[in-house]
Amino acid sequence: MRLSNRFSPRRYVLGGAMILVVLIYLVRLFYIQVISDDYKSAAADIAFLRKTLYPSRGLIYDEKGRLVVYNRSTADIQVIMREVKNLDTLAFCALLGISSDELRERLEEVKDKKKNRGYSPYTPQLLFTQLSPEQAGLLEEKLYKFPGFYIRRNTARDYLHSAAALILGNVGEVNRAQIDADPYYVPSDYAGTTGIEKSYERFLRGQKGTSVLLRDAHGRIQGKYEQGKLDEELTSGHDLTLSIDIALQEYGEKLMRGKRGAIVMIEPETGEIRAMITAPAYDPKLLVGKDRGDNYKMLASDPAKPLFNRATMGVYPPGSTFKPVQSLVFLQEGAITPSTAYTCHHGYPLLRGKPACHGHPSPLDLTHALATSCNAYFCWGLHELLDNRARYPDVRTAFEHWKDHVVDMGFGYRTGVDLPSENRGYIPNSKVYDKVYHGRWNSSTIISISIGQGEVLATPLQIANFGALLANRGYYYTPHLVKSISGLPSDSLYVERHESGISRGYFDPVVTGMRMAVTGGTCRKANLPDFEVCGKTGTAENPHGKDHSLFLGFAPKDDPKIAIALVVENAGFGATYAVPIGRLMLDFYLHDGKISDSSKHYETEMMNAVIRE
Repeated sequence: MRLSNRFSPRRYVLGGAMILVVLIYLVRLFYIQVISDDYKSAAADIAFLRKTLYPSRGLIYDEKGRLVVYNRSTADIQVIMREVKNLDTLAFCALLGISSDELRERLEEVKDKKKNRGYSPYTPQLLFTQLSPEQAGLLEEKLYKFPGFYIRRNTARDYLHSAAALILGNVGEVNRAQIDADPYYVPSDYAGTTGIEKSYERFLRGQKGTSVLLRDAHGRIQGKYEQGKLDEELTSGHDLTLSIDIALQEYGEKLMRGKRGAIVMIEPETGEIRAMITAPAYDPKLLVGKDRGDNYKMLASDPAKPLFNRATMGVYPPGSTFKPVQSLVFLQEGAITPSTAYTCHHGYPLLRGKPACHGHPSPLDLTHALATSCNAYFCWGLHELLDNRARYPDVRTAFEHWKDHVVDMGFGYRTGVDLPSENRGYIPNSKVYDKVYHGRWNSSTIISISIGQGEVLATPLQIANFGALLANRGYYYTPHLVKSISGLPSDSLYVERHESGISRGYFDPVVTGMRMAVTGGTCRKANLPDFEVCGKTGTAENPHGKDHSLFLGFAPKDDPKIAIALVVENAGFGATYAVPIGRLMLDFYLHDGKISDSSKHYETEMMNAVIRE
């Protein structure tokens, strides 16, 4: 009796433990069978194959309706590792024309969770991409011999032109960040990685579909489940019509061969970009197909940086192309009038001839100062604006007014163009100079900004956008590359008008001065016989080598159809390279793809020119 009493507590403990274990198993069983989808999914994967159907990516046309980017048939090989059994490596490799080492390395990469964070032995993994239809057909006939391997029919981008690579962008395999950010994507999907392909990805990609297929006990496909009742339809992507004129784009890229720089042309009436050239350029076909990776490494390692979009990301001192900006600020602020005349003795007299200037008549009024690109005139203007205490109580207040006007004309911030990775350029504020000069500064301290040097930096796109503002006499539209999206209304962002805050009447003397620069000043090479071109040269100091050559212009003067800005790096004076190239681009555009006889010798000269650093 005493022995029985001694073991009674243990009996209850053991009984309780057994009951607890049973309860744990029951709860776990309930979770697996009722709540969790893991085993349901595994069972379903054995009985069914849910095949994702990939939509055709939207096509891309130029502004005249010419096809630029299309899709060609291709295929990918996917593998479900848990299904791979008794792989005949030699036979598989012979079908694809690859070595067994290449296959082995690729399979190891697929299983490496550090490189392939989305890896699971139960889900399809991308093994090889962009097979030709012939390769895919050969493999598909023998696929029953290779359990676990699947063909995914797909499309790859192809191009009818060898131009506009950085505008169009390219398509690549999605990364983990994209998968985490958007449930649309799964590992091995493709998406736009740069350019228009990236900016308009959600319109171009379309909507995936699903086909549910039934498997037998051996994993062989028996056909559609319930005659396709559970299938989901796919939707093709939207087509894009660009504002780019592909013929103009190609012509500009030919002119810029052997050079570095950028050209941007904008239709002032709409803000549509007709050409955006960056040099050096590359053929977009290089980043398609099996050699895509090797070609990308080649381009990325090129010291000329062909993957860098100089039009939107390159920042340059605008040089004398900034003088029309200064003119408008000085006029609006009342620092000068169109008839105000200043002296120039081969430079700015208050600083003993610095900045220096070339020989021309003196004194000059505003229009003649623009025509001859007089440095001293704009130094005097900045002095009157910043240092005249009858105007503002201190230099900081005066400078902030200057800065606000410049920003309102499209500088210092991103324009909002529909491309990724736009640079904002740089326009300093008074705090910058307070910090550098400890609060003791005036116009003479920062005189370089009066002629577009010093701290002022701009992208070619910003300079071209200012050209559109000049052409419109005071306003611009957000520059953009996409004209329309099939099936969708126009984006209201690009019909919004941005006002400069400069009175319209102040544009007349500035435009007159730019016209005089073409007829008898620094831009004479831009003078087309049948169109009134207005222009401004620029020679921007470059601390890393020869000066950069710039040109800003628009035409015709009184009914503007196009604005242009271009930079030719390390090319010296603006009139040497930038002006004749600008003339040719305007000539080609205004004459609908033809070059006038008066421009032929410039064409020959610029096509053959090669500029070394």
